Amino acid sequence: MPDFTTPDAWLILWIGIGYLLGSIPFGLVSARIFGLGDVRKIGSGNIGATNVLRTGHKPAAALTLVLDAGKGAAAVLLARHFAGEDAVQLAALAAFFGHCFPVWLGFKGGKGVATFLGIWLALAPSVGLACCATWLVAAALSRISSVGALAAAGLSPLWALVFGAKSAVVLSVALLVLILWRHWQNIQRLRAGTEPRIGARRK
Repeated sequence: MPDFTTPDAWLILWIGIGYLLGSIPFGLVSARIFGLGDVRKIGSGNIGATNVLRTGHKPAAALTLVLDAGKGAAAVLLARHFAGEDAVQLAALAAFFGHCFPVWLGFKGGKGVATFLGIWLALAPSVGLACCATWLVAAALSRISSVGALAAAGLSPLWALVFGAKSAVVLSVALLVLILWRHWQNIQRLRAGTEPRIGARRK
């Protein structure tokens, strides 16, 4: 048994808690609640809100978006309340990692955009709002979800500096790298001009 009287053991505990929160596959759960079947068998096969939207069921997609953001926020807020700031960023990163690589689904999860936004809204609300606005503007102009995601993640280190969250710049860069990694195929499709637009159904 780990000795939870030591600071390092508590940090490890919150990494575990963050990962388990992040790994809850709300997209899969939401699709099944609304009788849409296994969302992994449609479109991109992703469990995130964008792919759930490809079923044509907007309430299921909205629920997925809110819950995926909520689990990122929950990891931050719980760690902050019970363990202090030292555990917050580790729990946040673990929650994002859990969403992308959930143990329940053979480590095949989503791309983490909603969880990324939820993390920032809880960690530094001004940065979170700036990231949300960046996503909305980029997605509205392009009509492509991945463009919004890449823009929001790409500007997050700048927003962290602008809004005084300098202690979280390293976290923002780590999340950016992970989002780029998870969106690598989207980037290739963007370059080829074949990336689907928001709401487009893909069989």
